[in-house]
Amino acid sequence: MAAPALKTLLLLGFCQFWLHGADAICGYESCNKEKPGMLNVHLVAHTHNDPGWLVTVDQYYYRQVQFILDTVIKELEDDPNKRFTYVEMAFFTRWWKQQDKAMKDRVRGLVNQGRLEFTLGGWVMNDEAATHYSAIIDQHKLGFEFLRHNFGLCGRTKIGWQIDPFGHSREQASLTAQFGFDGLFFGRLDSQDKEKRQKTQTMEMVWQGSPQNLGSSSDLFTGVLPNGYDYPSGFHFDVWNIYQQNNNQRFIHDDPSLQDYNVDEMVDKFIVAMKEYQSWYGTNHVIATMGSDFNYVDAHLNLKNIDKLIRHVNARQKSGSKINLLYSTPSCYLKSVHDDNKNWTTKSDDFFPYANRPHTYWSGYFTSRPGQKRYTRQLNGFLQSAKQLATLGHVDNSKGGLDNIQKLAASVALGQHHDAVTGTEKQVVAYDYIQRMSKGWAAAQETVNEAYSNLMSKGKERSVHQVFCDYRNVSLCSVTQLAKNFEVTMFNPLTRAVTYTARVPVDGDQYNVLKEDGHTMVHSDLFTVMAAPSGIRPKGRKPAARELVFNALLPPLGYATYFVRAETLLRWRPNPRNERDERTIRGKYVEVDFDSNGYVRRLTNLVTNVSVPLTQNLFYYKAYAGNNTRPEFQSSGAYIFRPRDNTPVKIKITKWEGIVKGSAVQEARQRFSDWASQVVRVYKDKPYVEFEWTVGPIPAEGGGKEIITRYNIPGWGNKGVFHTDSNGREILQRQLNYRPTWQAKIDEPVAGNYFPVDSHINIKSGDSKYQLTVLVDRAEGGSSLNDGDVELMLHRRLLVDDYFGVGQALNEPGLDGKGLIVRGSHYVLLDTVENAARQFRPLAQEIFLSGQPSFSESQLAPQEYVQKVNTKYSGLLERLPEQVHLLTLEQFLVDGPVASPGGTTPYLVRFEHIYEAKEDARLSVPVTFDIEHLFEGLFFVDATELVLGANAALTDIHRLQWNKRDSSHATPTQMPTALNGRKVTLKPMQIVTLQVNFEVL
Repeated sequence: MAAPALKTLLLLGFCQFWLHGADAICGYESCNKEKPGMLNVHLVAHTHNDPGWLVTVDQYYYRQVQFILDTVIKELEDDPNKRFTYVEMAFFTRWWKQQDKAMKDRVRGLVNQGRLEFTLGGWVMNDEAATHYSAIIDQHKLGFEFLRHNFGLCGRTKIGWQIDPFGHSREQASLTAQFGFDGLFFGRLDSQDKEKRQKTQTMEMVWQGSPQNLGSSSDLFTGVLPNGYDYPSGFHFDVWNIYQQNNNQRFIHDDPSLQDYNVDEMVDKFIVAMKEYQSWYGTNHVIATMGSDFNYVDAHLNLKNIDKLIRHVNARQKSGSKINLLYSTPSCYLKSVHDDNKNWTTKSDDFFPYANRPHTYWSGYFTSRPGQKRYTRQLNGFLQSAKQLATLGHVDNSKGGLDNIQKLAASVALGQHHDAVTGTEKQVVAYDYIQRMSKGWAAAQETVNEAYSNLMSKGKERSVHQVFCDYRNVSLCSVTQLAKNFEVTMFNPLTRAVTYTARVPVDGDQYNVLKEDGHTMVHSDLFTVMAAPSGIRPKGRKPAARELVFNALLPPLGYATYFVRAETLLRWRPNPRNERDERTIRGKYVEVDFDSNGYVRRLTNLVTNVSVPLTQNLFYYKAYAGNNTRPEFQSSGAYIFRPRDNTPVKIKITKWEGIVKGSAVQEARQRFSDWASQVVRVYKDKPYVEFEWTVGPIPAEGGGKEIITRYNIPGWGNKGVFHTDSNGREILQRQLNYRPTWQAKIDEPVAGNYFPVDSHINIKSGDSKYQLTVLVDRAEGGSSLNDGDVELMLHRRLLVDDYFGVGQALNEPGLDGKGLIVRGSHYVLLDTVENAARQFRPLAQEIFLSGQPSFSESQLAPQEYVQKVNTKYSGLLERLPEQVHLLTLEQFLVDGPVASPGGTTPYLVRFEHIYEAKEDARLSVPVTFDIEHLFEGLFFVDATELVLGANAALTDIHRLQWNKRDSSHATPTQMPTALNGRKVTLKPMQIVTLQVNFEVL
C-alpha cells in the first residue's frame, strides 16, 4: 500500500474512533433487555414529522420540530434507560446546523450508545405510489450521506420506517433490502387485509421484493404496526392532548391521595390492549408505537407518563403478571423477533390500492396535482443530467458547483415526501415545494453552465452562456422568440445515441437548421402553435406563433449543438400544410387513422403488420360530494377517488382542426371543448404514437370532475388482466376485483381497481400474441375496467374535501385563478409480446431522461463558432451493453465510504440491468462489461462495490436471515456481488453501486 493511502486509512480510522467513542455500543447490542417467559412490550417513543403538509417545511420546523429535538435530547441525557427514534433528515439536518460543537458531541454520545436511534435515514419518508425509483434511491442517499459524515457506523440505519404513506409498493421493499436493511415497518394497509392478518397472526411476513429477478437477496422482513403509528388507544400522552381536550385520552395520575388517581384503570386497560396485540402477532414480543404527528414538543410530559406506565405495569409482575414493558426502538424489536427463529409467511405482490374503510379507496392521489407531479419528475431527470455533466466537465466545489447540485438534490428529495408528490398538501404548501424546486433548478443550471464552459472551450476561448427555457412546453422562450439566430445544445444522459426531436418556440417564419459541423443542413418544419386557454401561461407573456421542429442525433453521454439561422440565402423548405380532409398520419414505423369526426379509429404497426381498431376518447367522472360522516357518504378528494357514477361522461370532439404533415413529424389536432384539446403525433423515426393532451380549467360543477383518457381495442380479450410498473422498474400483474393474498370485497368497482402507474401500463391480447403499452410522463392512476381498455386519469378538480386532514378541497386555481390547466403526453406502442419489452424499456428511459435542451445567442457565424467552441462531445469511451443503464454518475461531495488512494477523487457510479428475467429472449440475460476505460477524462484507479445507498461497502453489510414457511431453511439475504476487479456482471434487474476512484486528467 502506498504511503498516502496508508495515511488516509489511519486518518479515517481515527475519525471513526472519534465519531463512535471507545464505549460505542450502538445497534442491536445497545437494546434494553427483555425478560424471558413474559410478553415483552417494546415501547417505541417516536415522532412523525412531515416536511410540509398543512404548513410549509419551514413553518413546521420553527413551530414544532426544533423544540421536539431540543427537549428529547435533554430527556435522553437525563435517563440512560430511555430510547427515542428519529426519522426525517430534512428536519434533523436543519437542527444540526444550528447546534454548537458541545451539543453535537453530546448527541453523538447518545447515538453511539443507541439511545437516539435514526430509523429509515432518508431525507424524507417518500411516497411509494407516485415516485420514480431513481428519486427514491437519491433521497435516501442524501440522508445516508449526512448520517455517515456526522455519526459514522452508529448513524447507519437498519430499518425501513414507512409508517404514513398511503399504500406500499413492491419496488420500495426491493430497494429497502438493497439498502442493506434488516426489516421494514409500516402503518397503513387495506382494512380487509388487516382484519384477515390479525385473525391469522400474519401481521409480520417476509416480503419478496423481486422474487423472479433478485431472488432471496431482495427478501425483507416486514411488519404491519398494530395501531398505524399512533399510541395505543387511550394512551396519547403528548402535550397536544391537553390542547385537544380529548376525554378519550388521559394522563396517568398516580398519587392515591389525589382525587383523579387512575393507575389501576390505566394499567388494566393497557394490559388488555397488549394482550390483544399479542393475539394478532403470536409471539412473545409486541411493538407499541408511543408517538404521532409532531409529538414530543414537550418531551418531558410525554416520557414522564411513559415512565409511569412502565413502572406500574411492571409492578404487576409481583402479583403474577406476565407483561413486561421496556423502552425500545424498531431495530431492537426486530432483533427480538428474529431471535425467536420463527417461520414466516411470504408476500410477493404489493399493498395497492389502500382502503381504510368501505367506499374509501386512496387511489385519487395517484393523479392529484398532475402539474406538480410532472415538475417533480422533470427536475429529477434534470438532476441526473446535472450530476453527469458536473462529473464529465470536472466541476469542483471551488465556485460552489457541487453545492448547487446538492441544492437541487435536496429540493427534489423534499418533493418525494408522501405529502408532496402525492398532491395531498394544502395549496400554499404546494406552492412552497414548487418554489424550492425552482430555486434548486436555477442553482444547478449555474453548475451545468460551468460544466459546459469546461467541455466546450477550445484553448482560452470561453463557451457561450446557456439559457434554459422553463416554459418551453407552453411555447415560451425569450431567447428563441426574440433572436433571429441562436444555437440549441442538447445533452443526452443515456449511454446510447438517441434521436431527439427538438420543438423550439419561435416567432419568425423562415429558419434553417445546421448540424454541429456548422454547414450540414437538417430537415426542419415550422408548425403553427395550437391555440390554448390563456391561463396556461404566465400573465404578460406572449406565446410563440410557431414551433420549429427538427431531429437531432445526440451522442451517448454527451451533447451536440445545432445552429438555427433566419437566413434566406440558404436552401429553405416550405412549411407544413394543414390538411383538413386528410385522415391518416404515418411514419416509418406506425400509422394512425381517424374517422370523419376526428376520432382515432385504427392503429397499425407497419413493421410487424399488426393492425387493430383502436379508439381513444376523453371522459370525466362526476365526483361524489358527501359529508364524510359515514363511509357511504365519503367524498372524492385529494386522497380519495370516488366517482358518483361508475360510467364516465364522454367529452365529444367539437372541432377537427385537421392534420399537419412535416418532414420530422405528422400530427392531428382535436378540440374536445374550450377546456380540453389534444394533438396526436407520429414521428418519422419513432415506433410510438404521442397523445399530447391539454386539460383545464375543468368546469367547477357539482362535487367536481375527474378527467380520464381511454384507449380501447374491441374484442382484445384481456378479460380484466393488465400490468403496471412498480416505481418505474419491475412489472406487476393486476386483475379486476382481485387481490393475490386475500379475498377482496370491492365496493367501488372503479376506484377499487385503480393502481399507480409511474412508467407504463399494458394489456395483452387474449391469445398472448400482442401487447398495447401506454407510457406516461408523470405518475397517474390507471386501470383496465373493460375488455380492451387502458384507462388513465389525467387531471382532477374537486370542490369538497375528503376529510383526511388537509381541510381543503383539491381545487387548484392555476395561473389566472380560474382553474389549473395541465399539459402532458402519453406514448402508445402496439407490438408483438415478443418485441414489446425491447420497445418500451428504452422508451421509458428516453421519456424520463429526455435530451436536456439549452439555448445561446452567440452572434457568431456557424463556421466561426465551430472554430472556437466544441460543438459535439461524448463522455463515453466504450459502448455499454444495451441492457445496461448508467443510473448514477456523480462525485462524492467530501469523501467516499471507503478510503481513496492519494491523488484520486471518489465518484459514485451505479449501473443497472433494465430488463427482467424472461422478459426478452435476447436481452434478459446476464451481461459483463469492463469499467476501466469508460469515461472521457477520468483515469480509473480502483473500485469498491457499495450497498445501494452508497453509505458502506457491500462486504460490510450482513443482513439478518429469516425462515420462510415455504422453505426448509433460512434463505440467504446477502446481495450478490457484481464487481470482479475491473469487470461488472449484472443479472436481470440488478443494480451495482460503486465507489470508483478516478484520477482526473
